[in-house]
Amino acid sequence: MDENLTIIWEKCLTFMRDNLNAAEDNTDLKKLENSFDLLFDNVRPVSLISNNLTLLVPSDFYKEYIEDNYLSLLSAALKKNIGKGVKLWYSVMENKPSGQEKPITMNVKGKSTPTPKMQETLPPSFSANVINPFVVPGMKKINIDSNLKADFSFDNYVEGESNKFASTVAKSIAKRPGATAFNPLFLYGGYGVGKTHLGHAVGLEVKNAYPEKVVLYLSSEKFIQQFVSAAKAHKQTEFANFYQMVDVLIIDDIQFLSGKKSTQDSFFHIFDYLHQNGKQIILTSDKAPVDILDIQDRIVSRFKWGLSAEIKSPDFDTRRKIIVDKLSRDGIVLTEDMLDYLASEVKTNVRELIGVINSVIAYSTIYKSDLSLELLKETISKIAANQKKVINIPYIQEVVCEYFGIEREQLLSKTRKREIALPRQLAMYFAKEFTNATFNKIGEEMGGKDHSTVMYACDTIKDVSKIDKEIKKYVKELTEKIKQ
Repeated sequence: MDENLTIIWEKCLTFMRDNLNAAEDNTDLKKLENSFDLLFDNVRPVSLISNNLTLLVPSDFYKEYIEDNYLSLLSAALKKNIGKGVKLWYSVMENKPSGQEKPITMNVKGKSTPTPKMQETLPPSFSANVINPFVVPGMKKINIDSNLKADFSFDNYVEGESNKFASTVAKSIAKRPGATAFNPLFLYGGYGVGKTHLGHAVGLEVKNAYPEKVVLYLSSEKFIQQFVSAAKAHKQTEFANFYQMVDVLIIDDIQFLSGKKSTQDSFFHIFDYLHQNGKQIILTSDKAPVDILDIQDRIVSRFKWGLSAEIKSPDFDTRRKIIVDKLSRDGIVLTEDMLDYLASEVKTNVRELIGVINSVIAYSTIYKSDLSLELLKETISKIAANQKKVINIPYIQEVVCEYFGIEREQLLSKTRKREIALPRQLAMYFAKEFTNATFNKIGEEMGGKDHSTVMYACDTIKDVSKIDKEIKKYVKELTEKIKQ
């Protein structure tokens, strides 16, 4: 890199850092500086030729985030240290082939100069001239209920290490729906980790910034019900026309399209139309795209067009932030040791954490008792005593893995080693004994195994436990642990 360019870039960064607080509404300067350094530590100037500055960025995400959050500040820095009329370019790194030392890059023009609208969100093979059979000429947009929950805003969304990436991308989309590289946005993770909240937050932000846009949130079950009703009434065309008028479509639990071939066909055409016309699509699922079974390959392929972001269960620090945020909105203040105790006791998901907080508040209100560490312990003990453990397949897997000292990934793998195969067969057996799941469902939850494999496992454990003392012992002890 040219030494002069390095000096110029350092001056630009210093200018931007010095002016951070003035450029942002947020007055927490330390937080701004940390975020700024985290971002620009991964950005390098490549060249400055004829007032064309090229920055090397690791991915489209960095480009989008700089454009959305730092463009005005960066423009001022460039003007001060280089002069007027600087044109900004980005050299975006793509996946590096195995054995190749230098990264492959793709040059993309920045917003600092007028440029034709890029069709980056469309795959190379997609034709813009495809005629959509569902379009009705002259059809006007209508006012619809977006089904958005006002409480599920960005202001009420607590960020932490488990969700920061997904939250940052969602905020970027909310500013320019359909115009970023993150289309569709595919959010996935376990139960109650905040996927739905984030989808609503984008919708609310878009409605606030662009009142004319049609935003719609619904569950996949609702989508399926609507399609079935339309099909029975021979109104599939009207069904498709309605969804093609939506500017931001948010569908929750998209994994439930599994096995619904006709609904998948309709969804595929709607997706293609919206995507081709620059409309934003946000989907949530409890599984990553590749892990959703019995869904068309062409749909899974489209899930991968944009960005898939996993949201994990909140860690201790995030749980603590959620508690403080929730209690502060209810006008309640806890001591540090009380906050630590609450955050350490509830380790599963956000919904359960909020439920415990609400129970503690209710208990304190009903019995007119001041909140104390002793009261927290007593209340949580009562909650635990009154809650019956739900026996489902994930819970059975957890118990079996803990019993044999193996990881869940090993249990769901394809290995046939006895130390893994036997626990897997036992987990299948108990899944059939303690749940109402079908053989197909159990196979799906056990890493995509065939139903015949599950049937064989259940029959094997049932027969062998009658004659093999070791297997009999496993069945007896695991049964007791699962029932606990």
